[in-house]
Amino acid sequence: MAHLREALRSGHPPTLLAAFLYFDVSFMVWVLLGPLGSYIAEDLRLSPFQKGLLVALPLLGGSLFRLVLGPLSDRYGGRRVGLGGMALSALALILGWLWAGSLPQLLAVALLLGVAGASFAVAIPLASRWYPAENQGLVLGIAAAGNSGTVLAALFAPRLAERIGWHGVLGVALVPLVAVFVLFALLARDSPRPASPVRLGEYVGLLQEPDALWFCLVYSLTFGGFVGLGSFLSLFFHDQYGLSKVHSGDLTTLCVLAGSFVRPVGGYLADRVGGLRMLRTLVGAFVLLTVGIALMPPVAVVTGLFLLLMALLGMGNGCLFQLVPQRYPRRIGALTGLVGAAGGVGGFLLPSVMGGLRGVAGSFAPGFLLLSAASLWVYLRIAARWRRWTLAAESATA
Repeated sequence: MAHLREALRSGHPPTLLAAFLYFDVSFMVWVLLGPLGSYIAEDLRLSPFQKGLLVALPLLGGSLFRLVLGPLSDRYGGRRVGLGGMALSALALILGWLWAGSLPQLLAVALLLGVAGASFAVAIPLASRWYPAENQGLVLGIAAAGNSGTVLAALFAPRLAERIGWHGVLGVALVPLVAVFVLFALLARDSPRPASPVRLGEYVGLLQEPDALWFCLVYSLTFGGFVGLGSFLSLFFHDQYGLSKVHSGDLTTLCVLAGSFVRPVGGYLADRVGGLRMLRTLVGAFVLLTVGIALMPPVAVVTGLFLLLMALLGMGNGCLFQLVPQRYPRRIGALTGLVGAAGGVGGFLLPSVMGGLRGVAGSFAPGFLLLSAASLWVYLRIAARWRRWTLAAESATA
């Protein structure tokens, strides 16, 4: 506790709280179509692939908008850009509430909801620039624990949809968004440390650096897996096990809860024992857990496997962003946008592929076997990076 208090006092706690709240409510808005997916699919008579695409498209939109909001945050300040992002998120909710009545219209709204997902590229640098390097893992873990907004969406959206319909839920979501808008305006302050605006050439340059590409690869698994499953699990439990929409949402809530609040733990442990060591252990466990899920065991067992998997994914996210400021201290904004975009792409692919394979095979098992194979490949890349960084460190101290 003493370490936590000291870490928080080393920066600006009101801004850290504002970043958390902004990320939390934005995350709720970003994944809202996931727990509403069964209701929308029933209303619009969607195929398995269309259902997967619908819940995945906001994740792709988040990837695209992060590359815009990240540089804007560096140039104009995270506070101003964060307020603008929430205003656009409110517009997406209004359109979904009052206008979207067909699949093409709803897909357009889904893409615009990606603005909420782009909050990551604003909230993380906003908090990060206030704190010294030795506290980055813990502080960024706290700020990014705002992915707990998925819990709010999974818990309340199905219950509200039972009473007021899925259109109405999109309207109700405006209430917490407006509340956080006001709090963010009151609490958030931009760090006095100057931020270098990100240019397109910096993204191109980062894409040519192996370490930056490695960060993107790992985050596409850890964050992409977390947000993709968080958006998709309600459909999975409903379609694979025949559970009610509300019960499916409750199980999704438990799984997402496990992953949301352990993210700071991942950052803290990475500060203590090293981010690469933690990542290697976590991703190795992903491989085994996804194989177990692919066997489609009884619902109680598969829920337990998902609880553990989501917890480890959340910790993996915290570990990765403990490493980012150390490797790229002067390009946090650019790399955060780039890595966040990769995570969103991973999240987009997961529901899309799962839905497509479900339509072909009649089961989600092939999709989870594919996810296990991808996890194994990432594990091997982490092991290779571990050896290279270790040798480089030993050479530097020799």
